Amino acid sequence: MKLTEQIQTADWKKEKHVPVIEAPDQVKPDEIFRVTVTLGKEMAHPNKTEHHIRWITLYYQEEGAKYPRQAAHMEFSAHGESIEGPDKGPLYTHHEATATLKISKSGTLYALAYCNIHGLWQSEKSIAVS
Repeated sequence: MKLTEQIQTADWKKEKHVPVIEAPDQVKPDEIFRVTVTLGKEMAHPNKTEHHIRWITLYYQEEGAKYPRQAAHMEFSAHGESIEGPDKGPLYTHHEATATLKISKSGTLYALAYCNIHGLWQSEKSIAVS
């Protein structure tokens, strides 16, 4: 099986593993704007030692381009691990990433997230430049 066949998608309102991309629908050319990607917006995703989101990567593909470009990557390294046992540690990183971008052409943002138990999940959002 190819890796691309293992990337899952669903409606983020019904599935806690789907990345939610929050960004404007339209921007001006080369205007700086904020993109936030999170998981579990409607249904909370666990953030425990044994079940957590490991990373989120954000890509942008302009209209007509053959390939997307990586815009940002965030790793979440703390999930309550401790020498005292699982979920006894003092630190948890929340699975949310924010990037500040500027684009000159309309295109699509793609977010890819990795759950340590349930694998890869993707979502997308179009952005118009005018």
